[in-house]
Amino acid sequence: MTSKNTAQLKAAVATLSWGASFVATKIALRECAPLTIIWIRFLLGLPVLFLLAAFSEREHLRKEGFSLGCLRSALPERREWLPLTVLGFLGVPFHHLLQSTGLRTAQAATSAWIVSTIPVFIAILGRLFLKERFGKRGVLGLLLAATGVLTVVTRGHPERLLLLQDLGLGDILVLLSAVNWAVFSVASRKLLGSSGPGKSTFWVMALGWLQTSLLFVFSDHVRELVALSGAVWMSLLFLGIFCTGLAY
Repeated sequence: MTSKNTAQLKAAVATLSWGASFVATKIALRECAPLTIIWIRFLLGLPVLFLLAAFSEREHLRKEGFSLGCLRSALPERREWLPLTVLGFLGVPFHHLLQSTGLRTAQAATSAWIVSTIPVFIAILGRLFLKERFGKRGVLGLLLAATGVLTVVTRGHPERLLLLQDLGLGDILVLLSAVNWAVFSVASRKLLGSSGPGKSTFWVMALGWLQTSLLFVFSDHVRELVALSGAVWMSLLFLGIFCTGLAY
């Protein structure tokens, strides 16, 4: 299998995992608050991210050997802590609170279509801030994607969007989460390139989970952990291991 095919397979697995995450989140929302879901999801996903990041550094360790310097190199540089913390906030508590809260009232299938606008927003922001170009096919793809999402959100009547009809609060929150994820993706492009995707992704998610933990510990949702059913735990395991640990 070529490197291109491997990359396509990885992208397909990530897409399938994230698509199924809407159904898993809807199941978990039957017994969990959004904040509880996010906290458990990233608690379960971080060890997987750590192992994958460590695996990606195996060649460096093999050449240099294990040393105190290796431990220091695993930590972000001083100038990276602030952008990593901001990205952690955008990518974990802010993004997933918008999405999970929206899913309380939005349908999972509709939400998946809404989030499919993320490439549209990324392309637009990439053009504005990263000077990335896309040709006529790209423009046509963006228009088709936007039209399709508007049709789904408005239940087949896009013209009603001007009157704000058929737009529920849940739909709006999920759509805002799509815009936020595009901002997150464009903002993290430079950082991921300089520090490596494995290391940077782990620290972004770890810092985001720590910020979520501050909210979770001082909330009244901690008691939910002792009363979750097996089906909800299975959903949370899927969200943590597959949708967070592997897909990211």
